[in-house]
Amino acid sequence: MRTTQTQYLSLGMLAGLGAFLTSSVSALAAGLGQPEPWQMDRQVQVTENGRDIHAFEHGLHWLSFGISLFVLGLLIYCIYRFNEKANPTPSKTTHNTMIEVAWTIVPVLILVAVAIPSFRLLRAQLSDPKPDVVVKVTGHAWYWSYEYPAVENGGGFTFDANLDEAKEPKLLNVDNEMVVPVNKVVKVQVTAADVMHSWAMPAFGFKMDAVPGRLNQAWFKADREGVFHGQCSELCGTRHAYMPITVRVVSDQAYAQWLVEGKTKFASIDDGSKFADARR
Repeated sequence: MRTTQTQYLSLGMLAGLGAFLTSSVSALAAGLGQPEPWQMDRQVQVTENGRDIHAFEHGLHWLSFGISLFVLGLLIYCIYRFNEKANPTPSKTTHNTMIEVAWTIVPVLILVAVAIPSFRLLRAQLSDPKPDVVVKVTGHAWYWSYEYPAVENGGGFTFDANLDEAKEPKLLNVDNEMVVPVNKVVKVQVTAADVMHSWAMPAFGFKMDAVPGRLNQAWFKADREGVFHGQCSELCGTRHAYMPITVRVVSDQAYAQWLVEGKTKFASIDDGSKFADARR
């Protein structure tokens, strides 16, 4: 009887441990479009640039881990090899040409190895592909406004996006979402009307400062439909924490319909058929 109880207890402990590990792994997993409790990684990336950033970051972590292990091994070796008991007569050598050349060249090679993919990624982020959609984003204290230029099937309107505290996830939702089509190049022009802000969308690998009197520009191409949340990432005042960003990625048909509805729902903009180019 006691053996049976012990077996049941062991099975119960194993099941509990398995459930704990499963819940821990799921808790540490990245969320789609929003943060998850106890999340330790980036959100699921839905753009090619975002995935490249994610892979580059993980590569740097492994490189740092390898360097740390190497340095730790050297420290342990020196402690045991050159302590007073093992080495009672210390060496009086003051220079070692080979070692000095090695610890100069190896870090340079490591930096070059890191710089090559870094510059390649930076070049991809700063490239200027022909956009399918252009949206102008303006930061205000403390909300965002969006302008869509007039196109063949709609557009030519502007709207404000304020925090909607009744929606979930808490403090990350707005009353009017920015809407873009899936698998299309979206050029975002970012500026500010008062103080500095920063338009950041973690799932897109995207962050751009909003500076008064300056028009910054970047782009993204989301390859998955859904609702994605971000926040202002520049300390901009007392309500900085209440300045969320919500982007809804939809199909081409849904986007075309939204553009048509937006002409009656939102305020029209004068001469909204063309926006300036931030890189000219």
